[in-house]
Amino acid sequence: MAECSMSHSCPFFADKMRGMPANAAHIKEQYCVDDFKSCARYFVAKQLGAEKIPANLFPNQNERAKALVASRT
Repeated sequence: MAECSMSHSCPFFADKMRGMPANAAHIKEQYCVDDFKSCARYFVAKQLGAEKIPANLFPNQNERAKALVASRT
């Protein structure tokens, strides 16, 4: 199965998931490996560029990601 091209450099896991290795592993498996195209961070990166991803955007915040993209296009 393909893995997200941004999974190794995604700051979300270093910043927001520090100290929660079990949760980080579960989220990473779900959003970076199994179905990375459903990741809100991936969506913003593809639409606006990786530099436009808010630091506090969680992978499951798809509605927020859509609103962010809509407001900038």
